[in-house]
Order: sequence, then structure tokens, then C-alpha cells
Amino acid sequence: MIQFVPLHDKVKLSAIRLHNHHDSAKTITLTYYVHPVMGVDPSQTASSLVTDRIEDGPLIFTNHTSVDFKGKIGFIGSSSFKSSVTGDRDEFFGTSGLKDPQCLQNQSLSNTVGAGMDPCAAMQVNVTLEARQSEEVIFMLGMGDDREEVLRYVEIYQDKAQVESALTQVKAFWKEKLHAIQVKTPDSATDLLLNGWLQYQTIACRLWGRSSFYQSGGAFGFRDQLQDVLAIATTWPEIAREQILKHAAHQFIEGDVLHWWHEPTGKGTRTRISDDLLWLPYVTAEYIRITGDRSILEVSVPFLSADILSESEDERYCQPALSQLATSLFDHCERALRHAMKFGERGLPLIGTGDWNDGMNTVGNKGKGESVWLGWFMSDTLTKFTKYCCEDEPQEKTEFYTNQSKAIIQAIEANAWDGEWYRRAYFDDGNSLGSSKNRECRIDSLSQSWATISGLGDPNRARTALDAMENNLVVRNQGLIKLLTPPFDQGESDPGYIKGYLPGVRENGGQYTHAAAWAIMAKAKSAQGDEAWEWFDLVNPINHTRNLREYSVYKVEPYVLSADVYSEYPHQGRGGWSWYTGSAGWMYRAGIESILGFQKNGDTLTILPNAPRNWREYEIIYTYLDTTYEIKILNPDGLNRNHHSQRIDGVLSENKPIILVNDKAVHRIEIISDDHR
Repeated sequence: MIQFVPLHDKVKLSAIRLHNHHDSAKTITLTYYVHPVMGVDPSQTASSLVTDRIEDGPLIFTNHTSVDFKGKIGFIGSSSFKSSVTGDRDEFFGTSGLKDPQCLQNQSLSNTVGAGMDPCAAMQVNVTLEARQSEEVIFMLGMGDDREEVLRYVEIYQDKAQVESALTQVKAFWKEKLHAIQVKTPDSATDLLLNGWLQYQTIACRLWGRSSFYQSGGAFGFRDQLQDVLAIATTWPEIAREQILKHAAHQFIEGDVLHWWHEPTGKGTRTRISDDLLWLPYVTAEYIRITGDRSILEVSVPFLSADILSESEDERYCQPALSQLATSLFDHCERALRHAMKFGERGLPLIGTGDWNDGMNTVGNKGKGESVWLGWFMSDTLTKFTKYCCEDEPQEKTEFYTNQSKAIIQAIEANAWDGEWYRRAYFDDGNSLGSSKNRECRIDSLSQSWATISGLGDPNRARTALDAMENNLVVRNQGLIKLLTPPFDQGESDPGYIKGYLPGVRENGGQYTHAAAWAIMAKAKSAQGDEAWEWFDLVNPINHTRNLREYSVYKVEPYVLSADVYSEYPHQGRGGWSWYTGSAGWMYRAGIESILGFQKNGDTLTILPNAPRNWREYEIIYTYLDTTYEIKILNPDGLNRNHHSQRIDGVLSENKPIILVNDKAVHRIEIISDDHR
């Protein structure tokens, strides 16, 4: 069976190929079952769902009481012109339940449809195969605006040639989108992830589906999809630009934002989570660095309007109104920064009800708790925003942001250094989190990684902090990098709902792969290429599923990242929450940008390799519009990669950025490590 969605039609196709290996005829019954909801909770929508059948063709289902699905027609269909259906879930399962549905013991379904039953949508097709004969059957699940559109879809995809053509188009589409950057390294597992899978996971699951087995919500997360687009800003800048403007339109006039929302209604949660709004200026600045597109700052975007949270509210699910006020994206970014720049008694940013780690929602919910990680991130955001977004702004504005960034760093260095690593946060009552004095969460990776990623930490301390991460959080025999240790369990501190997870699960001391990718980036930025790739190799899911023994431990897909990997008995090494995780985008950037060194800045390209020294050669093939750049990075003597020479089309050149030109030619670049004699 092959399942896919055509490029332009609202229908999912399941193409099932059957072959009779026997010398006599066989009859096969294929049954397609869907439990439609057309809302949020099936117990609430069941009484409103109505099933029907168009002639002898598709079974349709509607819910005219639903705001989200009013006027929409869901349907299932098949390529067979002889099929039976039922809209009655009781008929389908009978008393046997899921393990042995009653309908499978009958010759056909009853063709019962209508209202007032426990609804389902099921279709059965009987296929007789002669000896050695093959046959293909197509099932469809889709949605139309009217019956005519439904019938059009069914008519198109009953034609198996049309299905084959649609599949060919889908494959060509993904090849074009995913092959803009291709790498050839000495490690095939690295190539498999970087040459398609990570970007596919980011685009198909995170940006478009926003749903998977573990997370079936479909909502837009303000911080989530903003981070995701950074992984495709180089290869698909149109999507990144569109996403930035979409998120700006989900900011309130006061400067705060919806933590997440559902379309098309726009319902979502207004919260006191502190890092959400910073991602808008951060991602905007990075987008401008990568693409050179400063015009995005001038785009006018409306605000949302709703009652602000009362003092007793941590969050509120609401239906905001569209404000009459619309201003430039630049103003949206500034409002976000001003709203975020709230500081505690130590000069560190207030953590609110979570700062990336939503599970730490009671560390600072009384308005006094402070975040060390948020300090690094805010300072880095201010630095990037000043550099890439304030080019035409008055000097006093840039000086304000620059001085604010410096003040935050001074506060971190004065109040957050624990002796061997940086602390994570301070509770409302002033007690520390992520300190050697803590019984639980003695060390958290985020503060250590971002001291280096931001480039703003004291160099000696930042290096020492990475060593502490190596000694406390990297577990090689389990193949994981923990977010924090020890996990929260029986201690007196109450950081929030993170403590509700079992020790070693998800954020509570497991590998939270999003943070593991940041750790890899930090290692690479500190010029420790051997260790950076070793950590990348450690996290790579392909290396957790090389044989049956490993797979029986890991238990999830080998070709996509999992949001977390458990670290405590009896689940050590087990993956969880696969597909739907922001770690895919960050892991891609860690591999392509941080380790292999591919960095696009506007219309220039710089290669700053941090790959392991025993990689004597690797290649990056970059398709820039209609032009190909074939880049070879050579290290024949296994040297440290601090220095290198550069050849462009055979001509020795200074180590300046490569100017990208779209001349439809093939350019060959060589980056050769040398000892700088």
C-alpha cells in the first residue's frame, strides 16, 4: 500500500496492490474504515453527524452544526464501481469490538446511512484475483465544498493512471524541495538524515500537518513554527516569510502573543510564557541574515485584541478579535521586545509561567522568578535584532538595545555562575534551580549551550560549562544527551507540571532532543568538531535502530527524530513523541550549518567547517536558483580546521565570502584545511 496526498486536491489516496501467488482464483475483501469527528470530541459531534451516499459511489458525511466544518462534505470512495458501505458504527463492530469487527464476518455491508446513529464511514470492496493475477484498488478520504467537487475527486482518482500521475508529481515536488542542499560525507547515516528526512519532517509534519501519532492537535504554536522555518529559510524563503507574517498577526496590541491557536477560527491561549514573543524578532533577524530580504520589516500586519489577563490568571483560552490597528513588522518586533524586557531583582528576565520549558510553569508564576537561559536568549535576540533589523533606525535606539544586551550578560555572569556551570533559573522565593546545591535538576543543558551559541558568555566559563555538560548529561552507553539531571521526583521543589512526568521521561531528565541539538551546535561553535559530530552521531535515530536488539529498545521510527528519549529504568533508550518535534529543524541546522559549516548570508556563502578531523573529505552540492555550487571540503592531513585556503573554479582566492550569482553555470569550490604557515 502506498498512501499520499496529491499536490492540489483535498484527498488522501491509499493505493493497494494485490497479487495472487496461487494457482487458483482467490477472493479478497478490502474494508476501509474511518471514524469521522468533524469537530473536537466525537461524543459531542456524533449526534450531529449525518452520513449519506451519492448514488452507488462515495459515502459522505456532514456536520451542519459545526462552526469549523459547516458547509463541508467529508467522503470516502474507491476505484471499484461495486462497493458496499455503512454509516453505523454499531453494525461495523457489533459486540466483538476492535479485535474482530462483526462486519468482517458478513458478505457485505448493509448500505445503512443517515442520522441518529453512532456514526462511522466504512466501505467494503470484494476483489477476485485469477491465478497469478495482480490488481490495484484505490481508496480515497477527502473533503469537498459541495457534492460536485466530491464527485469530481472520485471520478479523477478512480482512474489508476491519474493516481500514478499524481504520485509522480508528488515525488518530483519533494525531490525539488529537498534536494537544494545535498551532502556527501564519510557517514551514510548522517547523509540520510541531512539529504531529505529532517527537512521533510519539518515541512510535512511540523509546518503543514502539525499533527502526528503522539500530537494530534493541528494547532500553530507561536514559538514552534517560527523556529521550524529557520531550517528552510535558505532553500524555501517564501515559506519562512509567510510564516513570520502569520505569527506577527497573532500578537496582541500590548505586545504579548497567542501561545498557540487553531485555524480558521483563531481560537487560542493567551499566557504568561516568557520566551514566545522573543522568537518573532529573533527569527525575523535570522531570516534577514539568511535571505537579505529587509523589505519584510515594512509589511503592515494587524494586531489581535482581547481582554488582558487578570492578576490571578496564568492563561486563558479565548477567541480574540482582529484589531483595527496595523503596523509594520518592525513595530511588532519592537513591541514583543518591550513586553519581554521585564527583569527581577538580579537583573535577569522574569521567567513567567515557562520559558521554552513549559513544564517549569510554577518557577516564576508569582512574578518574581528569573530565568538564566532566557537571559542568554534575550541578549542574543537583542544583538541580532540590532544588527539586522535596525540598520535605518536612530543611533539612540540601537545603543539602547546594545546596552540592554550587555546589562543582561553582566547580570548572568554576576548571579548565575555556579562554579562549574551556569544555573538554570531562580524561583519566586529566590531559591536557585540548576545548581550543585539542588537535590534535583543540579544541571540543565540549556544555560550551558546558549552561553556558547549566543557567543556572549565568558569564554573560559562557557568552555567549562560545556565540559560539565559532557560529564553530567551525555550518556554514551544509552546513546543520549539528557536535558537535565537528576530528574524531579520526591524533592521539595515544585517547578511545575514537569514533575508530573516520570523521572527520565520527556523534559523530566530524559533526552529532550530539541535541547540536544542546541548542545551539538554549542560544541561545534566552540571549535570542537570531533565532539560535535560524536554527539550528532549519538542522537541520530538511525544509530538506534541498526539491528533488532536496538530497535526493540528504541521502538520508534529510524528515519525521523523523536522529541524525547527516556533515560531511566525500565525505559532507558526508548524513543517517544516522534515526528512532531521542533528538534528536526534544529538538528538539520546543527548538521548543515554548525558541523559542515554551510552558512548563507544574503547573496554570499561562507563555509566554516567544524567536522571531525578524520573526515578527510566531504561535499556539499548547493542549487542556488538555476546555478549549482559543488563544494569540496578537504582535510588531507587531518588538521584542526581553524585555518583553510579557498579555490573558486580552480583559482586561489582570499578567504572571503563567496558571492552567489545566478549565471546558470556549475561552480566548483574547494576549501582546504592547512596549518596556516
